[in-house]
Amino acid sequence: MLNSLLTFGILVVATTMESFGDATIRIGLFNRSGATQAATLLGGGLLLFGYGALLNFAPVPFERVVGLYIATLFCVWQVVSFVTFRTLPGAPIVVGGLLIVAGGLVVTFWPR
Repeated sequence: MLNSLLTFGILVVATTMESFGDATIRIGLFNRSGATQAATLLGGGLLLFGYGALLNFAPVPFERVVGLYIATLFCVWQVVSFVTFRTLPGAPIVVGGLLIVAGGLVVTFWPR
């Protein structure tokens, strides 16, 4: 149980770092210039590096953690998209997201 909670916690933090890293780079590319742009892009890059490093600390084999990671990433990305860009998902994103989450759960929890 503790191993599952640790894994889920790592995934939530890693996906949050990845989502905010991607959003930060988007902001740096299109909404900043000069030194502010460079600092924003560097910050986004550091968040992306942190996500990549942290994900590899999950105490689960990579082929099993990736399904749950993708499902978690989709959910976190919707929250980050709303917080950062004030956008709500439409019907196609919600329906597709449900399929992504279902697929991630199958990849992770299907008995081997």
